[in-house]
Amino acid sequence: MNSQELIKSIIQRIATGPDLSKDIAFEEARDGMQAILRGEINAVQSAIFLIALRMKRESMEENEGILAAILAQSDKQQVNVDDLVDLGDPYSGYNRSIPISSFLPPLLAELGLPTVIHGLDSVSPKFGLTHRHISQALGLEVDHSTQQAKTRLENPSIGWSYIDQASYCSGLHDLVSLRDLLIKRTVINTVETLVGPLRGKTTHSILGYVHKPYPPIYAHLLNASGMDSALLVRGVEGGVIPSLRQKGLMVSYRGTEEQDRVDIDPKSLGIEQELRAIAFPEGLCVENDIEKLAEYTVNLGRAALGGEKGVFYDGLVLAASLILWHTKKANSLVEAAQMVRTTLDTGKALNRLI
Repeated sequence: MNSQELIKSIIQRIATGPDLSKDIAFEEARDGMQAILRGEINAVQSAIFLIALRMKRESMEENEGILAAILAQSDKQQVNVDDLVDLGDPYSGYNRSIPISSFLPPLLAELGLPTVIHGLDSVSPKFGLTHRHISQALGLEVDHSTQQAKTRLENPSIGWSYIDQASYCSGLHDLVSLRDLLIKRTVINTVETLVGPLRGKTTHSILGYVHKPYPPIYAHLLNASGMDSALLVRGVEGGVIPSLRQKGLMVSYRGTEEQDRVDIDPKSLGIEQELRAIAFPEGLCVENDIEKLAEYTVNLGRAALGGEKGVFYDGLVLAASLILWHTKKANSLVEAAQMVRTTLDTGKALNRLI
């Protein structure tokens, strides 16, 4: 069956209404998505494929098939480091709060954990402030190849990298304009943060989520992706930074087996904040002020990496402590928080913003 015959067969089965639509097999989801990524399917049929899957609700086999297709079309590199942290913030960015997570990679690298963070410029549904915007505001290269990102990660004086979707999976990035027209989330939003184009000897995925049923679903998909472990954090705007003023659930996995489930209270780590996150400055919005918001984030991030106390500093302490604990670099969260504060107070992580 060629690509055109396959996509016609798939659409005939998944787009027949709420009662008659049928799930498709892993292989069909994989092959159909690969044909889309290779540009063999027109935009109308590609849109129907994605929307029909969402409206009938994707099965786990379908999710796995879509992920397998993206993995097959991605440029992947093996990084010569023992432990690699993969930060999976939402690619559509932030539209209400400052993404503290943009400054986690240099901090974690200074703590001995090479870290990769990935994303793109702008995409539906949020069209928010992204890690690419912030890397650009830092004056960093954002369009380097996967091989160049690997080199940065293996360099002990850098130890972290941003990598853009356009660099590691151009076929997926080519769908951004179509996704913008679709308006709503699709299966791509679910799986694109799980691709992990760079892998260490052991790779730890750190992923944010919003809805309570998602951790076991993500754990299953991350295992299918080949990640060695996963930390699922109920974070602000679906990111990896938990609320700073209230308890937040985190779930740790090895493979598909849940290892720990902790309702972390920031106060237990000495964090006393009335704000859950840093809101955008009054008068600035993602529709008109992306560059100003990115510059604002950079100023706050530099200050926190330099040891300046405040909400941004506490956000880094909380998230980095969870990651140190998950990767077994610290015996307890309290010990991890002390390690993070000591490192921040030296200001040495600033030297990694290159």
